[in-house]
Amino acid sequence: MLSLQHLLKTSRSLAIHHHTTRNLVLAAKPALSTRSRSLHSSRAVRREDPFVNILADETPPPVQVSSITNGGIQLADGLILPSSCIFLEGKVFLWDVPTTLWKDWTKDHFEVFEVVVPKPEILLLGTGKLISQPPPFIREHLNQMGIQLDVMDTRNACSTYNLLSEEGRRVAAALLPLRPTSWQKASTTGPK
Repeated sequence: MLSLQHLLKTSRSLAIHHHTTRNLVLAAKPALSTRSRSLHSSRAVRREDPFVNILADETPPPVQVSSITNGGIQLADGLILPSSCIFLEGKVFLWDVPTTLWKDWTKDHFEVFEVVVPKPEILLLGTGKLISQPPPFIREHLNQMGIQLDVMDTRNACSTYNLLSEEGRRVAAALLPLRPTSWQKASTTGPK
């Protein structure tokens, strides 16, 4: 028969063994690390992760914004767009709009969305440094085409565009630069 002392001694050694084993298991787990995230994509962060999403498409979206400055919008491929632009179906279009926000704007400034098929689900409208709601006729015009309009400052519009395009959503962005710039049209005369 086991003595009470023997049982207490055995249970103490089991408790110590359990406590030591638990600490070793906890020490074996890797510490959480903080990684900086870039504006243009979260894919660089995912590559360092030991887990792989087998359903994810490895090809990045064709248009991704890496940074926004007073000089323009810089794409992930290094191209800098100094003036207003539209991202649509993986393509970039320069966008000739008035420099004064909402003054002299018409439905014609959004006519590209009338002809594109399939139409984007969402149009992110980046209005420069600050959020400025467009006149109601612009929202109504886009809604009649089945396009949801989300208005935000250009920095947030670019970040949201990057995220939604990575998710494979049908998203478009109409972006105004942080500092309004006028369009420079090419001259029609040849070289001298």
